[in-house]
Amino acid sequence: MKKSVSILSLVSVLLSICPGLGSSTPPEQGTAVRIQKVEPFAYFCLKHKGSFSAIPEIISRLMQESQSQNVFPSGPLMGVYFGNPQQVAPEEMEWEMGFPVTPHALIQPPLEKKEWNFTEVAVALHKGPYEKTIETIAKMTEWMEANGYTTAGPVVERYLDMNPNEIKPEELKTEIWIPVKSVRDP
Repeated sequence: MKKSVSILSLVSVLLSICPGLGSSTPPEQGTAVRIQKVEPFAYFCLKHKGSFSAIPEIISRLMQESQSQNVFPSGPLMGVYFGNPQQVAPEEMEWEMGFPVTPHALIQPPLEKKEWNFTEVAVALHKGPYEKTIETIAKMTEWMEANGYTTAGPVVERYLDMNPNEIKPEELKTEIWIPVKSVRDP
């Protein structure tokens, strides 16, 4: 029998195992889209191609693998999304779930260790259900176009709440990063 687990309960369990993961300070609520410099960082992840309905399963596998490999995250859970769900069929969407990790962490398959090398991102805080982040991403894209920026990499969602199971869906906080480049640069 397959056990169904929600993303909220998976994040909650992981945060109880690894205290401090949700301690990232989010931007103030109501902050508009802004451009921010970020430092490159290492992260480990599980890649997936297909519908977002597999997110709970992928997070569960991610947690099991990280525990079996004694890999300890150094930041909040993040989703990296390589396509626009409004333009790509669900079964063709490519994405990964992962965590930042120290650069020297040893990662074994099926986990992958990657480097985030995008140093300039558009940033906004989404407050509400995870399923509605696409609305914030659309507003960010509109802002970018109006301000002379274009997308330069995958969208990252950083899930900031310490214990999502204890928070109403409309109060959940997700920091969204979209790598950018100026269309005005030569």
